[in-house]
Amino acid sequence: MTAGAAEPRMSPQGVEGAWRPLALFPLGTVLFPDGLLPLRVFEARYTDLVSNCLREGSAFGVVTLNQGGELRQSQAGAHFEVTGCLAQIVDCDSERPGILQVQCRGTGRFLWRDARQREDGLWLADALELPADQELTPPREQIGCVKALERAIAALAQRDQHPFALPHRLDQAGWVANRWCELLPLPLATRHKLMALPDPRVRLALVDGFLRRHRIVTE
Repeated sequence: MTAGAAEPRMSPQGVEGAWRPLALFPLGTVLFPDGLLPLRVFEARYTDLVSNCLREGSAFGVVTLNQGGELRQSQAGAHFEVTGCLAQIVDCDSERPGILQVQCRGTGRFLWRDARQREDGLWLADALELPADQELTPPREQIGCVKALERAIAALAQRDQHPFALPHRLDQAGWVANRWCELLPLPLATRHKLMALPDPRVRLALVDGFLRRHRIVTE
């Protein structure tokens, strides 16, 4: 840990599995598996990270800030959530020297421990990949939630907006729940808690309840 570096929250103890080093990208957002994340990268620590990931075909970890800022000079006292999402770079372009436009896609969730900050400000940690969502179909009582998402996707497409990567897996409870979490105006902490839930049907049930309380889904 560098002198004066922010101290993140530590991950839960007693988690078993294969931990591996991972670079972290703290952001004031939540990345979900299969979600898309556009980034405008200009800090040297992150342009170097993007270059390394492109060269090695590797991913980095997006973690949600719950205290502190995204820029290096505002990271004193930063804390970030212990569950994050791996980000794979799918496209990268340079609008002008030193600034990268990066498109990422979420892959799997992970836990981190033993975070430390390098001299250049990049956060590193040991990460444990978590199991992917089980491929479970949405329960019959939540089909209205699925149909509403299908309509929302169609309406966005008519406005030439395509926020979700293909394929659209409307037959998977976790995929449907995740996409609603990205669309709905949820508080950051709530969105993160939903992302971290290991049971996709529980996640979908909570989203479905929100949609019905706000009369977005009535069928």
